[in-house]
Amino acid sequence: MKSMKIEELDRKILKVLNRDARMSFRLIAKELRISPTTLYNKVKKLESSGVLKGYIPLIDKESVGYDLMAIISLRVRQEKDIEVQKVIAKLPQVGAVYEVTGDWDLILVCYFKGRDDLANFLKKELPLSGIERAMTHLVLNVVKEEKRIPV
Repeated sequence: MKSMKIEELDRKILKVLNRDARMSFRLIAKELRISPTTLYNKVKKLESSGVLKGYIPLIDKESVGYDLMAIISLRVRQEKDIEVQKVIAKLPQVGAVYEVTGDWDLILVCYFKGRDDLANFLKKELPLSGIERAMTHLVLNVVKEEKRIPV
């Protein structure tokens, strides 16, 4: 992935896409007072450099059956760290894996269809060679969950 210097116009484009990624290039170009061709070229450059990684819908988890969210902290044996990360990252219930400092090595953000789904995950999926300890936190209420990065 190439490193790219973000210019002021790039930031303006990213702000508009952050607000509404479905907005047409014609409307974005009009709002930013640039040509659609300039916008297209800038966006392609942002994509190819890895600054702009994609366009995804924000789906309400509960609407599609994921009523339970858990934050799981893991302590992993150092020699098994990479192996455990690779296996966990492939599990469909795992939405995010963070390698962190402190008392824990990994923090997982997981989504489940209910308590039975969580129990099955903890008993059958999570017991991996290399995991020394796990702590599960059930999320009672999401106060803030922002997917957009301020630019």
